[in-house]
Amino acid sequence: MLPLTVLRRLDCVLEPTKDAVLNRLKELENGVTKNIEPFLNKVAGQDFHNSSRFTFDKLKGDPNNIDANLIQYIKGFSIRAREIIDHFGFEQHIDKLDKSDRLFLVISKFCEIDLHPDTVSNIEMGYIFEDLIRRFNEASNEEAGDHFTPREVIRLMVDLLFAPDSDVLTTKGIIKTIYDPACGTGGMFSVSEEYKPGCTTRGIRAGL
Repeated sequence: MLPLTVLRRLDCVLEPTKDAVLNRLKELENGVTKNIEPFLNKVAGQDFHNSSRFTFDKLKGDPNNIDANLIQYIKGFSIRAREIIDHFGFEQHIDKLDKSDRLFLVISKFCEIDLHPDTVSNIEMGYIFEDLIRRFNEASNEEAGDHFTPREVIRLMVDLLFAPDSDVLTTKGIIKTIYDPACGTGGMFSVSEEYKPGCTTRGIRAGL
């Protein structure tokens, strides 16, 4: 569920520019440019893209080959996104899901969920991800807190970090950078953005 949730989120983010990315890919493949990722990212309007011909909806349209198509879809992500997806080790489970006749059903169900940022904000996405972690860890008799920091603790940490510089942070034109080397779902960044009206923060994420 966790990797599919991430994949569906990325799929929804990239859907509006998918055709434009594929068209640009055709142009670049016949050119002399070796590193085409920055160009495709620009077309996608993100720091990542997917160059496969598949989306979740198109995966659903070919149930007989859904396992091979899903692997091709995953391989179509740019390097930065692949680093996150590979972290889950999901590809090794695709064959098991397909053989048990569950892969098509699961993909079909995820197609019904709109995870575009206009529908589900970043902070809401973080809550969803943390709730999934909690459920699966409780089922394994583990503590969810071993894998993420509760939001109330994050709010306390942000208050402790920002309080001494409250005046500076709310001064127009001041830019501060937040670095979280173990950002997980990005809770520190989303809570930081809510700290005070008029205070805009920019975070540097360091992977899952």
